[in-house]
Amino acid sequence: GGQDREARRRHGAFFSGGDNVPWCGRDIIAGVEREVAEAATEEHKNVSIMRLSWALVHSRNTDDVNRGIAMLQASLGGSKSPLEAREKLYLLAVGHYRNGDYPRSRQLLEHCLEIQPGWGQALSLKKTVEDKIAKDGVIGIGIATTAVGLLVGIAAAVARKN
Repeated sequence: GGQDREARRRHGAFFSGGDNVPWCGRDIIAGVEREVAEAATEEHKNVSIMRLSWALVHSRNTDDVNRGIAMLQASLGGSKSPLEAREKLYLLAVGHYRNGDYPRSRQLLEHCLEIQPGWGQALSLKKTVEDKIAKDGVIGIGIATTAVGLLVGIAAAVARKN
């Protein structure tokens, strides 16, 4: 309730796009790429790769998003805990959401929620994704209805001519 609202208000400057999914800039991505390259230990490298994956799927650049998705998919099998797997699934869902593949995003979020039911971040993005699917569905129905209407109109006009 009140705490969530307060947290959202505090993070308001960080989030943009009205969907509570933050954007990440090229400069941040470049910094994290350096971090990965300079990582001394395997553990530090893995942490840096997770941060880079996060940054990439939150990018405005489609190539970055696709690179993030590929990195996450490649590392999913090596997850050491359900929590780590959940985190990767969530970031994959963000990536697919950014690319407009809402059904795939929803599917991944459902996996997250199997691992941790009631996880606010996943529930919030799932609602956003479902709203997009519903809106796209309504637009799709509108286009189909218009097309059917045109065809019926054309058929009626042709029938009248004959």
